[in-house]
Amino acid sequence: MLPVKTLGDDAMPLAAPPLRPRRQRGLVPEIVDTLTADVREGRLQTGDKLPTESELMTRFAVSRTVVREAISRLQASGQVETRHGIGTFVMAPPEQSNFRVAPEDFATVADVISLLELRISLESEAASLAAQRRDDSHLQNMAAALAAFEASIDDVSDAVPSDFQFHMEVARATGNRHFADLMTYLGTMIIPRTRLNTASSAPEGRLAYLRRVHGEHQSIYDAIRLREPEAARQAMRLHLSNSRERLRRAQPDSLA
Repeated sequence: MLPVKTLGDDAMPLAAPPLRPRRQRGLVPEIVDTLTADVREGRLQTGDKLPTESELMTRFAVSRTVVREAISRLQASGQVETRHGIGTFVMAPPEQSNFRVAPEDFATVADVISLLELRISLESEAASLAAQRRDDSHLQNMAAALAAFEASIDDVSDAVPSDFQFHMEVARATGNRHFADLMTYLGTMIIPRTRLNTASSAPEGRLAYLRRVHGEHQSIYDAIRLREPEAARQAMRLHLSNSRERLRRAQPDSLA
């Protein structure tokens, strides 16, 4: 009869419990922070090409969707640029200026509303200029941002990168580089959802909230496409004013 092993006789170790899957919303910042650190610490230099999507998927053990959203956030913050058919490259850091808006400047809901009021003034005029000056390539880029936003709604994403990208493309379509430069400087923090959970806390629920925002973007795009400057101005003003009012109604007095 074969001897029976006890727990003390070279017992097989218990299998480690399976790792809990990380949530996608936590994976994107992880990739962004890691690549940002690679640039800051010199492992990636200005002009260097980022690893391919497949290489990043392997490095971080994530899906293609996660990698693309991370790259979109890096693009939106002005850290990288994608050259279609070639790859994504590290951009030079923006020059320092006296004007500064930092994350700590968004400590309260009132701070976020203040920035929205600035955006209402600037982006309403930008939309009007875009309707006058846009070309087909601008429309294609706006349409791509709209499609990415719509896809994010059903992909359990906050849709921040595509939201910012749409506003950036409107700024670029003005033909006035100062609009785009300011948007690049401010980056994705101009989108309230980067500081406040406005989508999940909206009375109508996350899906309805994001679909409403998408519809407002679509109205801006349609006016620009049809070359209707006043309609574009009003559509942008309505969109940002709605964001301000939703924020006033739905949020407490502090982010703390």
